[in-house]
Amino acid sequence: MERVNSTLLTEFILTGILYPLRLRTFLFVFFLLIYILTQLGNLLIVITVWVDPQLHARPMYIYLGVLSIIDMGISTIIVPRLIMNFILGIKPISFVGCVAQLYFYHFLGSTQCFLYTLMAYDRYLAICQPLHYPVLMNAKLSTLLVAGAWVAGSIHGALQATLTFRLPYCGPNQVDYFFCDIPAVLRLACADTTVNELVTFVDIGVVVASCFSLILLSYMQIIQAILRIRTADGRRRAFSTCGAHVTVVTVYYVPCAFIYLRPETNSPLDGAAALFPTAITPFLNPLIYTLRNQEVKLALKRMIGVLGTKSKV
Repeated sequence: MERVNSTLLTEFILTGILYPLRLRTFLFVFFLLIYILTQLGNLLIVITVWVDPQLHARPMYIYLGVLSIIDMGISTIIVPRLIMNFILGIKPISFVGCVAQLYFYHFLGSTQCFLYTLMAYDRYLAICQPLHYPVLMNAKLSTLLVAGAWVAGSIHGALQATLTFRLPYCGPNQVDYFFCDIPAVLRLACADTTVNELVTFVDIGVVVASCFSLILLSYMQIIQAILRIRTADGRRRAFSTCGAHVTVVTVYYVPCAFIYLRPETNSPLDGAAALFPTAITPFLNPLIYTLRNQEVKLALKRMIGVLGTKSKV
């Protein structure tokens, strides 16, 4: 494609989400509360896992603590700028800022995909291989697996950011989205984006499809094992342990598949779908994992009890 002019863009304008003006104050308060509660909820989980000796040595809760850190990061990358649009109007984001936002979103997002897979594998070993679980999955191994997920996520984010911003951007600078993401930014490129679109589809498709397939395979085995448990209480406890993870995975993967794994369109539904992995899921994770996880609730009670005792002293 022929370049429009020789001046490359130095900033982009994020149009945000479409909303009636009468709802501006409501949306500002809503997303501000979502952001604050997301940070507080996930920070509480990180502190609980770190402080409680019964949790921080167990792989499942190491993964949960890392998931909370990722949720805090994704929320911080996206939501504050969205909130600013409601009070300050549409403000430009620098070219470098756009690159950083896209990189960190895909870095943390893909790391989250890998982490969900590790969590499913951990539950598979705990339920289907209970006698061998301490050998097959321990704190040291889980730490190495988490480190591998961070490295793989960083490579994925760097690949997507490099491919997206190697193209020249010299025409309109209005991004019809509330953050810098690949499909919305590529529409502004002054060059052929066919290769980028193909690589993005294949790369993200491989990550999402492989992770989701492994999670699905793990839970098929888990369900078979649970159904073989003779007592109703045992089945209930096993389903409760896995129910939180299944809920979170569903809320996360369905919108991601809708955004990235379909033919290129500029639908208003893209923005609504993107709110789930960027704002809603990070907010829901602490609620889901604390309300449905008895051990986390007990650890919170122990921590609050200790703090209460110290304050009396």
